[in-house]
Amino acid sequence: MRKVVVSMTVLCLAASLACAQNASAEADAGRKVISRIAPAYPELAKRVRLQGVVKVEAVIRPNGAVKSTRVLGGSPVLVNAATDAISKWKFEPGPSETTEVIELTFIPQ
Repeated sequence: MRKVVVSMTVLCLAASLACAQNASAEADAGRKVISRIAPAYPELAKRVRLQGVVKVEAVIRPNGAVKSTRVLGGSPVLVNAATDAISKWKFEPGPSETTEVIELTFIPQ
């Protein structure tokens, strides 16, 4: 019974995210990504073929390293994979700290 409830919850989340904009992993604002780590697809998401977009706000240090991340939206099943990957990204250096909004699209393969 518990597996059915979990499966139904995940499927409902997948259905709500299916309408999300199909965006590649990219920053919306000006600083270019120079080193990108692909997120590890969570095992639960693989099993239920969950897809969706996770939107993350990242604070970037002047040297291009990610200082912090904050989830703006997306499936709870996918957000940890997204934030773990983005925290390892490297951006081009800049004169000051900036905030970038990044969307990662998860598609089962």
